[in-house]
Amino acid sequence: MIETPTSHGSLLLIGVNHTTAPIEVRERLAISAARLADATRTLAHQPGIREAMILSTCNRVEFLIDAENAGDVLATHAPSFLPRFVHEYFSVAPSSLEPHLYTFREREAVRHLFRVASSLDSMVVGEPQILGQVKTSWNVAREVGAITSNERIASTLDPLLQRAFSVAKRVRSETQIGSSSVSIASVAVDLARKIFGSLTGKTVLIVGAGKMADLAARHLIQQGATTLLVSNRTEARAQKIADALRTPHITTGVIPLDHLHAEAHRADIIITSTGAGAEAGEHIFTRSQAAHLVQRRRNRPIFFVDIAVPRDVDPTVNKVEGCFVYDIDDLQQVAAQNQASRSKEAEAAETIVSSEVERYHQRRSAAPAVEAIKQLQLSAETLRQQELHRTAARLAAEPFSPAQQAAVDALTKSLTAKLLHPQLTLLRESSNTPKDE
Repeated sequence: MIETPTSHGSLLLIGVNHTTAPIEVRERLAISAARLADATRTLAHQPGIREAMILSTCNRVEFLIDAENAGDVLATHAPSFLPRFVHEYFSVAPSSLEPHLYTFREREAVRHLFRVASSLDSMVVGEPQILGQVKTSWNVAREVGAITSNERIASTLDPLLQRAFSVAKRVRSETQIGSSSVSIASVAVDLARKIFGSLTGKTVLIVGAGKMADLAARHLIQQGATTLLVSNRTEARAQKIADALRTPHITTGVIPLDHLHAEAHRADIIITSTGAGAEAGEHIFTRSQAAHLVQRRRNRPIFFVDIAVPRDVDPTVNKVEGCFVYDIDDLQQVAAQNQASRSKEAEAAETIVSSEVERYHQRRSAAPAVEAIKQLQLSAETLRQQELHRTAARLAAEPFSPAQQAAVDALTKSLTAKLLHPQLTLLRESSNTPKDE
């Protein structure tokens, strides 16, 4: 028998994002890919949690929860597990987060998740990376057992996430919200172009060779950059990007990470996207290192675009004469211009999300009735088969011919369906369950 949740009213989403918390708050909660499995497992083991998932990106950290105790979820303040988890795992005082937290329950939690997956809640509306990030968090949660994937045990979060992916796909296919390639990387490159007027003849250094860095490199080339340097912890990965982007018109090179500070003065623009410096206890570029860098450039200005969370560049670098630092929150002004041009498509996407939220809510409300209908049909079919076997045993001396057996089978099915019809109709009507359910 399929196990079903014993109570409803337990879905909860708590988080911070780029609209509620500045980067200095978000980076304290940021979880690297290497730590995501452990953090998810730790959260799922908190008392009162059935299932859990953590989404951690440069713009948000969110905890999606299915709690055993609906009363805890429906409390006025955040459930008791959150302050404990935040304090123990991040060494952050819960009181410092309270002003920045948002909390969504049930229907509004579903709506928020659908909007996030559809890139309607992103700094750059329509950017394609967020859906992949949500899928990664879902896969990690399943792998560590934080989301149930056992078919015999009903899950709340697994079907919810799969529905979110379907909604995001529908938004992409039925609107033009993703018509042009946009991302945090492209916004960063737009900012660099606006600063210099033209990137032609400029040397750009990419620190970090992940997807975001690769995107930034491609956008820079499209905007006219002709010299591109790449530095990464894994030198082979940096070399792969440099080789892929090299053309007769594009000069590329690799700077070993341990030579970064000795060679960084060659760059006019440095784009960082590792998030690794703060985890090691210091930034990749400190104030003193930046000052030395400007001296080697004979006081020619240098621009840092730091799209990492936690930040790679110490914010105080901005105080060094000749250094100009832009972090991910500074990109919001550029992103807002993009969002204005997509307002009509975003409006159409919001309509899709609203209809999908209603559809999901109806299906979840009807779930107990659907299960009751299935069990009633299963019990009736079991009884029908038992009676057919008894009849066949009594007629063993003169068994039915194949034609007679088919006629009896059809007759008993018809009788069973007619006897069940009033009960099934009543169940469907009482829960507004469609026949196709």
